[in-house]
Amino acid sequence: MPVVSEHRVPLGLWTGALARVSVGIARLLVMLPPGRLRRVLAVLSRGSRPATERQAAYARQAAVTVSVRCAGLGCLQRSVAAAVMCRLQGAWPDWCSGFRTEPFGAHAWVEVDGRPVGEPADMSRFRTVIAVRHPRSVPQPAAAPHPPRRNA
Repeated sequence: MPVVSEHRVPLGLWTGALARVSVGIARLLVMLPPGRLRRVLAVLSRGSRPATERQAAYARQAAVTVSVRCAGLGCLQRSVAAAVMCRLQGAWPDWCSGFRTEPFGAHAWVEVDGRPVGEPADMSRFRTVIAVRHPRSVPQPAAAPHPPRRNA
């Protein structure tokens, strides 16, 4: 994804600290293998209420404000930080990661009600591969079952 000029939002003392903690936690979580990251985020999402678009957008912008990496090409850390910041406030946005084929690109983002939050580019060409959705979010089609394993 190209570097997008993100604007910074004014943060209060508490919100700035919360954003920095969220970005720090996200920095550690993004080092996990994808499956383990998904499982950790699923555990974090338990017991939360659905995030509003405003909450998710503010958390995303807060991460961008306190982190150069999140303001640039760090979409994975930015999206995880936004989800973590929402969770620290009792809410959970849908966290997604996926890819597009032409031109190839991988991306991670947060969604509310099935719509990407704060994403500057057209996201319709991205196919979601891993997602941690709030149980009350927009229902998504079920994944195709795995074929039965053959014993060799």
